[in-house]
Amino acid sequence: MAATYIYWLSTALLSLLYFASASMYIAKGDFVRNAQADLGYSAPHLVPFMIVVKVLGPLAILLRFNVALSELAYAGILYHLILSALAHLGVRKSKGAIPAAVGLILLVASFVTQNAVRERPSPHAPSVAVIQAPLI
Repeated sequence: MAATYIYWLSTALLSLLYFASASMYIAKGDFVRNAQADLGYSAPHLVPFMIVVKVLGPLAILLRFNVALSELAYAGILYHLILSALAHLGVRKSKGAIPAAVGLILLVASFVTQNAVRERPSPHAPSVAVIQAPLI
């Protein structure tokens, strides 16, 4: 039962983080482009692409109409969060890496507990028995 709560809470918070980020990309496009330039990225076409990715990734996990697509979304979000944290750390702006670190924690919690909740289990996530096994 705890795995169910952990899954839905972590997945909802991760999705909220991504949807809020996509909203900021839409509402404050110039600010986002300048922030990315401060990180060393100067691709103006990156912002529209990231808006689409930040909306579709969490939707693929939440709706889970295809297990393989959900797994791909987990992987894509994992890489995005790691690269985001490294980009901020690389320019010595460690405060900017905090949302990515929180996102990584939420992502791992969601991924690890997904088989406890979902009808079609993921072949890559640990089984429910492993999650609920007592520590000795």
